[in-house]
Amino acid sequence: PYYVDMNQNLFLQASLHSSDQNLTVFVDTCVASPNSSDFTTLVYELTKSGCASDSTYALFPSPRSDVARFGFSAFSFVNRFPSVFLRCELVVCRYHDYSSRCYQGCVSRFKRNADS
Repeated sequence: PYYVDMNQNLFLQASLHSSDQNLTVFVDTCVASPNSSDFTTLVYELTKSGCASDSTYALFPSPRSDVARFGFSAFSFVNRFPSVFLRCELVVCRYHDYSSRCYQGCVSRFKRNADS
């Protein structure tokens, strides 16, 4: 466990470990839950489809393409839950493949009318 105070800024880093130097990593979705084994019942979205859902969530510059850095302000799920657990989904793509998901950034999907 990592202990922090409320509203303290948390900084995270995800690194891709591969012998292929031609890869990049992208943070797609991160959700928080008070239960380490249930990320569907009670969750809080930090980011979804590359779009920040939390106003404190931010991406930070990275020294290499195979490293993603991001952060947010610490919070809790009301007083009855002592811990917050994170689950993040990352996407791995070919470096400089601008048609890949890694280079699309925030993708908001709009529902369409069936007639469209």
